[in-house]
Amino acid sequence: MSTRPDELPNDVVSSMVEEDYEQLIEDYTHFLPPEQGELLRGTVLKVTDTEVIVDFGYKSEGVVPLEEFRKPDGTIEVKEGDEIDVIVARPAARTDGYVELSYRRAVRRRAWANLEKAYRENLLVSAYIVSRVKGGFLVDVGVPAFMPASHVDIRPVSNLDAFVGQITPVKVVKLGRKRGNVVVSRRLAIEQEIEARRQAILEALQEGDIVAGTVKTLTDYGAFIDLGGIDGLLHISDISYGRLQHPSEVLSEGQEISVKILKVDREKGRVAVGLKQLLPDPWETVAERYPVGSRVVGRVVNLTDYGAFVELEPGVEGLIHITEMTWSRHLKHPSKVFKVGDVTEAVVLDVKPEEHRISLSLKRLEPDPWTTVAERYSVGSIVEGRVRKVTDTAVFVEVEEGIEARIHISELSRRRVNHPSEVVKKGQVVKAAVVQIDPANRRMALSMKELEPDEWEEFCRTHQVGDVVRGKVTRVASFGVFVEVAPRVEGLCHNSEIPPMPDRQPNEPPLPIGLEREFKIIRLNEAERRLGLSIKALAEDEERSRLEQYQRQAAAATMTLEEAIQLKQGRLR
Repeated sequence: MSTRPDELPNDVVSSMVEEDYEQLIEDYTHFLPPEQGELLRGTVLKVTDTEVIVDFGYKSEGVVPLEEFRKPDGTIEVKEGDEIDVIVARPAARTDGYVELSYRRAVRRRAWANLEKAYRENLLVSAYIVSRVKGGFLVDVGVPAFMPASHVDIRPVSNLDAFVGQITPVKVVKLGRKRGNVVVSRRLAIEQEIEARRQAILEALQEGDIVAGTVKTLTDYGAFIDLGGIDGLLHISDISYGRLQHPSEVLSEGQEISVKILKVDREKGRVAVGLKQLLPDPWETVAERYPVGSRVVGRVVNLTDYGAFVELEPGVEGLIHITEMTWSRHLKHPSKVFKVGDVTEAVVLDVKPEEHRISLSLKRLEPDPWTTVAERYSVGSIVEGRVRKVTDTAVFVEVEEGIEARIHISELSRRRVNHPSEVVKKGQVVKAAVVQIDPANRRMALSMKELEPDEWEEFCRTHQVGDVVRGKVTRVASFGVFVEVAPRVEGLCHNSEIPPMPDRQPNEPPLPIGLEREFKIIRLNEAERRLGLSIKALAEDEERSRLEQYQRQAAAATMTLEEAIQLKQGRLR
């Protein structure tokens, strides 16, 4: 049973009216003649030797010269059933009933539209490189275009002719439709594709991923790994747990390796990768393999001012501090003991796996010399050593490696010493007697004066109070002068024992330094090493001697009173 139009809903009736109206317009326009320059879509009906017959949607068919389908390489690619764009060249039909169409003009118009869209939206277009021209290439992008030689590739090219005849994506860098000016770049298209691929890879990478890559470039600080469109930096510290001087010790350019993604910085487009992270960390079990107190063997890989680094195994190094190289305190630099490449034995002092530190000792391969010092030395024994340090009050002598003894300034010599440098110099080898040994406090005291002859003992054995000695004034004090009467034996002649000098000025010393003359010993104390001298006593002895002589002469002969007086005054012999 059919439904009448007046029985249908209004919206349905309205839709039917619109569809009938559109069909009527389509049927009507099919019989209207086409306009010149109109761009239409048609289907190839037939290909002849000279023309291509096209159904372009009007009551009459159109014809396109076959030559317009010829490509730059001379080939013609068109066949029945192809859908093509055409432009009405002449709207009036020819005598044979065909309308003249142009495929080439349609392609050109479509090409310009595509180029404008590509330029506007930063899209790539396909180009055919036709030939070499001055400064670059003539290319076909639907319309003739120019590509500079510098834009043919991302790297310098030595043979530009090799690109002629290639079909390649390009980027429109300059577009002028009025003048038909088109400049394209294959290089920018490649860079755009690379960047797009790079961004896609960057988005896909996740920290912790293990990916395959190829060693692209080696540098002093690491290697760049091609991850398939983006480079990852493999720092030299992430190549191996062992010490490397250069990445070339492990890697070579072009080598294919697997790496672990350590960090992805999508804002800066950077990727950090690691190679050693694919292997177990040797520090995790280092305390089990190198317990404290054990002896180990390793190779010296680096020397610093403060010690030597010893590689115990790849990735595990220990430090022998300079203070642990020898029991001596006077090691200037580790190079005096080691050189890089030396193989050495050491004792493990401390292990800190979390800090990647192992402390080693070379000197502890031998016992501490202070623990057995009493077995080798005794009080009174004579030792020989090199002066290592000189201070204002003492001298320090290295008796043997690790054993340093002290000589106080008072034990350097029996004579007066103002500074130790008057007796010894740094580096000098000296002999001394051991006067004290204290192993618990690592101390030993020596004396050099014990080996010297005691001039005071000799002087006191050969002299006594009342003797007359000859001496030289060496020092002047406010209370008198000091006189050297024998090597390292000084006596004091007090001001009260020096007769006044008639020609002496107020500020002059009682006796000038350097004066040599005779003095009389008036005091001699061997225990306190004190010697008292006098000039007055010597003068009194001389006066007493003359009086005694006078008395002897007076008793022996009869004299007149005048002669006796003259004799007393020393005028009569």
